[in-house]
Amino acid sequence: MELELRFFATFREAAGGKTVNAEFADGSTVGDVLRELESTYEGMEGRLIVDGDLAPQINVLRNGREVLHLDGLDTPMGDGDRLSVFPPVAGGA
Repeated sequence: MELELRFFATFREAAGGKTVNAEFADGSTVGDVLRELESTYEGMEGRLIVDGDLAPQINVLRNGREVLHLDGLDTPMGDGDRLSVFPPVAGGA
């Protein structure tokens, strides 16, 4: 299945662009995709999944919905879905 992957801030730098279209096995979950991203992009290694769960402070959206409000890493992906990955954001004064 083909997925549209969108990256923001430092993850965009790691992926080399804002949007990447990539093929994944049918039946892949959000966790499967994130593990593949960690192994593919050096700048994401160890920053998406920590201790078997979604890394703290990052946001991952499937088709605009936060996966923590779905089935987390077990959220199924379907052909044509969009997965957006946001790193932690800090700042303000």
